[in-house]
Amino acid sequence: MTDKNVSDPIELPRRTLFKKAAGLSILGVAGVIGVSVPGISYAAALTKEQRDSMTPDQVVESLKQGNQRFRSGKPKHHDYLAQKVSSQDGQFPSAVILSCIDSRAPAEILLDTGIGEAFNGRVAGNVANEDLLGSLEFACAAAGAKVVLVIGHTGCGAVKGAIDNVELGNLTGLLEKIKPAVDATKFDGERKSSNDAFVDAVAKTNVQMTVDNIRSKSEILNTLEKEGKIKIVGSMYNLNGGEVVFF
Repeated sequence: MTDKNVSDPIELPRRTLFKKAAGLSILGVAGVIGVSVPGISYAAALTKEQRDSMTPDQVVESLKQGNQRFRSGKPKHHDYLAQKVSSQDGQFPSAVILSCIDSRAPAEILLDTGIGEAFNGRVAGNVANEDLLGSLEFACAAAGAKVVLVIGHTGCGAVKGAIDNVELGNLTGLLEKIKPAVDATKFDGERKSSNDAFVDAVAKTNVQMTVDNIRSKSEILNTLEKEGKIKIVGSMYNLNGGEVVFF
């Protein structure tokens, strides 16, 4: 979206870009929840001042609103080139997202985020191994992100593989990390990968266990959350309806 009197938004001072975009973001969120919440600029990347002014709850709300825009088919008009230019000397993401590699569940699109707004780690089955835990710690403790969001999704192939005890090279070890969720899931119906309801129930349990693992295996993140500096949240993405349901 470009000002009618300006031919190239990249040439505008960064502060002007921020004011125009932040105003639209605040209006969009305020119309739904009745409060003013700082939001990402559609033209300029998120600034340190803007990120630091947000609480973890406000970051979560902004992500929810982004998914609402995605589902309604009315995403922000992101000027990715301008966001690239304005973020080339620094990044100040408000969230770090741990999601599955499934090609149908690209987190940045589902949550309508722009360049510089969120870190994104992806691995089959959205599990948290040591490398990903280190990445989450970097995002929050070193780079200042306020929210850790774990996103599972319906119809997850990795979950189906864990249910079926699939063995395939290095995938075998990865699926072992999901299997505890299979056993922990309470379900009255048929406990098979051919039962979509069971697969989705296990996927949700897996998200909840990943959140618990993040808290138990990362003293850094657990402490930050207890101090109210960050929030660790689980969620599920519905492939059919497009909704990200936050727990």
